[in-house]
Amino acid sequence: MRVTAIIALAALTISAAHAQPAPPIAGKWVTDDRTAIVLIAPCTPRTTTLCGWLNRFVVPEPAGGFLDAKNPDKALRARKLVGVAILTGLKPEGGQWTGRGYSPKEGRNFNAKVKIENGKLEMRGCVAIICRTVVWTRD
Repeated sequence: MRVTAIIALAALTISAAHAQPAPPIAGKWVTDDRTAIVLIAPCTPRTTTLCGWLNRFVVPEPAGGFLDAKNPDKALRARKLVGVAILTGLKPEGGQWTGRGYSPKEGRNFNAKVKIENGKLEMRGCVAIICRTVVWTRD
């Protein structure tokens, strides 16, 4: 009887650990290279998924602003980067958020995993088997 109670308690502890919600990531974040501010918020007013938009640059922009020059879609290469969604469809999954990302520097889309680690936003982006992690700080 006592062993059964211990096993049941252990099972509840393990399932509770897996059921912990992902910490909130909404807000403004300074990119790892300290050149831009990204705003993370609900993608639309009636959704629970989050998106991240380039909110503004903290470095001087060239005349006409920074453009999405490396976008794989040639029709989008002349658009200004401010306002472009670089994180989309982020959904809580365990203790992190998963979705898609876009790197304007490389013109590449990637699978994104985002989590809060020591008060900072840690984003891991993977294309096939190649992954890279960046750390953003709150603005």
